[in-house]
Amino acid sequence: MNEHPFEARQRALEERSRALFHESVDNLDMHTRSRLTQARHAALAAAGARALDAAERAAIAGVAARRLKREPVARIVSRKEFWSLPLRIDAATLVPRPETETVVEAALAAIDSRGPRAGVGRIADLGTGSGALLVALLTELPNATGIGTDTSLEALAVARDNAGRLGLSRAQFVACDMAAALGGPFDLIVSNPPYIASGAIAALAPEVRDFDPRPALDGGPDGLDFYRTIAASVPALLRPGGALVVELGAGQAEAVVALFSAVGLAPSPPHPDLGGVPRALLARTAAAAA
Repeated sequence: MNEHPFEARQRALEERSRALFHESVDNLDMHTRSRLTQARHAALAAAGARALDAAERAAIAGVAARRLKREPVARIVSRKEFWSLPLRIDAATLVPRPETETVVEAALAAIDSRGPRAGVGRIADLGTGSGALLVALLTELPNATGIGTDTSLEALAVARDNAGRLGLSRAQFVACDMAAALGGPFDLIVSNPPYIASGAIAALAPEVRDFDPRPALDGGPDGLDFYRTIAASVPALLRPGGALVVELGAGQAEAVVALFSAVGLAPSPPHPDLGGVPRALLARTAAAAA
């Protein structure tokens, strides 16, 4: 007896879904599960009576095979939402993560505590990657201009593309190591620097270890190399009353506070992410914080 086209389509999708959900990806996060389920239901609703052709079956099999190798869904589709903004990503950039939105929240809270957002002039994003932090902040700061830095020309191309797609002509990008090519003063400087200790990278989840660019992960032997670079350069670049906000790795708050305090910055208590991990550290010049 011939199988109904709808049944054939449903069976193919169910087979791939079972492989994704049960064979080797038991640790899929809630966002990934939701995306896969929504895509499956949308496809069934839109074309439930149409049989899959060979190209479609091959496409489904290809996506399933990539995910079974632990490639993140965001990398498969080359897109990731951050701060409700659709961003393009590729192999040269990190996948923007929800916890990094804590940096945006902390930066905006720091600005709001001192005056209207419209008064913010210049901001910088050190190690911009996909440009996620910079474009998120520029959408919230209507009069600000921003500059993002990265050593990867490929990542800078992605960041420029994201800013262009969002109509943010106020964003510029430059190739340099953190703040090496920048001149102040800035009202706000943010960074999500590489902060994984070199020896800990091998133990990361495959989705991170095998697919995120290593230079964007590796923070040196103790994970603090880039915080030292930031501490050495940022105080001279901040406007009086300006703010520095950096993302922290788990367990790094005390060490980074010490680094920043040693160069005359005055850190505030870290902002926790939704998991309760101290994630975003705000620091100002000591005089401005007093």
